[in-house]
Amino acid sequence: MPRSARVAELVDAPDSKSGGSNTVGVRFPSRAPKANGSEYSEPFFVLKETETAIISCKTAYKALSSYSNFAEMKSTLQVYNSLTRQKEIFTPLNPPKVGMYVCGPTVYNDVHLGNLRTFTSFDLIYRWLTECGYSVRYVRNITDVGHLENDADEGEDKIGKKARLEQLEPMEIVQKYTNGFREVMRIFGNFSPSIEPTATGHIVEQIEMVKQIMARGLAYEVNGSVYFDVRSYAKTESYGALSGRQIDELMSGSRDLDVQSEKRDALDFALWNKASPEHIMRWPSPWGEGFPGWHLECSVMSSKYLGMPFDIHGGGMDLKFPHHECEIAQNVAATGCQRPVNYWLHGNMLTLNGKKMSKSDGNFLLPGDLITGNHALLNRGYSPMAIRFFFMQAHYGSTLDMSEEALAAAEKGYQRLAQAYGQLKNVKGSGQEDPGVEAWAERCQAAMNDDFNSPILVAQLFEAAKWIQSAAAGGIQLSSNAIQVLSTEFERYFIRVLGLTESRNESEEGSIQHIMELILEIRREARIKKDWSTSDLIRDRLSRAGISINDGKDNSTWHYES
Repeated sequence: MPRSARVAELVDAPDSKSGGSNTVGVRFPSRAPKANGSEYSEPFFVLKETETAIISCKTAYKALSSYSNFAEMKSTLQVYNSLTRQKEIFTPLNPPKVGMYVCGPTVYNDVHLGNLRTFTSFDLIYRWLTECGYSVRYVRNITDVGHLENDADEGEDKIGKKARLEQLEPMEIVQKYTNGFREVMRIFGNFSPSIEPTATGHIVEQIEMVKQIMARGLAYEVNGSVYFDVRSYAKTESYGALSGRQIDELMSGSRDLDVQSEKRDALDFALWNKASPEHIMRWPSPWGEGFPGWHLECSVMSSKYLGMPFDIHGGGMDLKFPHHECEIAQNVAATGCQRPVNYWLHGNMLTLNGKKMSKSDGNFLLPGDLITGNHALLNRGYSPMAIRFFFMQAHYGSTLDMSEEALAAAEKGYQRLAQAYGQLKNVKGSGQEDPGVEAWAERCQAAMNDDFNSPILVAQLFEAAKWIQSAAAGGIQLSSNAIQVLSTEFERYFIRVLGLTESRNESEEGSIQHIMELILEIRREARIKKDWSTSDLIRDRLSRAGISINDGKDNSTWHYES
């Protein structure tokens, strides 16, 4: 097979590899044939139990093996565009500047796990774009008015309802849950956006956009409310292109209008809502006192801060229709720009124990529940970084199922990588061996350039962790150049790109290190005395606790098992 076409291989794990049928082996193409004539590295063995985390190392390596040549991908970022339904080379409109807008939360309640995963996914995307040298203006809005209960044009305003139930002013609700949202983002390592505009802060601009759409004959006013005329728009434009829905299907599938409805058509949506007498949040407008429709704010704020067109619009998969579809229609109708956004990116769902999360069914967790463990569905809590690592084990566009077993496996994986990162600081480049670290760094870059493929990157970090832990134990004798590349690139991808900062504070980490040094010293003395039963007992008990011992020529080292 030509060298450029060689790919990673899955190999069977022999029983002698301390895992037997519970492990799978993977070997990579070497940069040059090894002394034994093999064109592949020695296999790297990973526990199959990581499959419980949905995207296992085995699965990641299978995807990795689909690349015929990593080098071909290392310098070109490709993104999956929901609008065209294909991967495209990312070409910014005004390089090196990139404009990215992400639909933010409606702040009437605590942020839920699905939102957390979505915002963490776009934090990863923001980090990689920045790492690639782009100057990114990241805009993520706060919805603090206009989002009605059924996500359409009926029902009570979510924030107004919450204010009524808690007997607070609406802005007190907004402030309370905005603060909570920002704190959750901080705890889980997400960067703040460049701009975080609010709907209530852009009422004037929203009214102006409504005027523009009306002036083009694509909206109408009825009794103080203004509606977008979908049928008129669809005569010349493609309504439904993003979600893949045909206008005829939407019309046939829509319910008949209630006799009291003000809309001309069931597909029409509100640009401006007339405020009922009891509605607290209201503003004057040319059509009377009211408040903006939910879809309008994102059209206004994205175009205000990023211009029209702009590069990337992101959000959860559930926002494709009607929210994002309506955004496109509003922007086209108001500005005449035929393609307001070049690349539409959507994060997928997070399920819990194989089912959609539901408060009514009790299958529901908040981020705080995961940290404290105070929930009937959990036996214990998990660190924010272990949870973030769990998210990173799946591609942002894939459905991810959360379970106690998956979280536990992710925690072990995170601990192993965190320990390898710590060990790098003490590993000296005293030898001449290079397992192919530069080619490894290229594979890491290729993974992220392939639509931000974090599970492939995670698999590559595990490969590097094997080398680091072997070097720390006195096994492989890495060259100074190999150590330098590993140190630079491991920090780049583990810390800066994946955002996996240390979750333990320094004093706690130091205490664990001191305790382990004492345990290893006791075990070393037992081995000197040939007290093998005590030595084995310590090793086995530590293994049960998720800690592995590596016995070298002169000393023993420890690491968290993956």
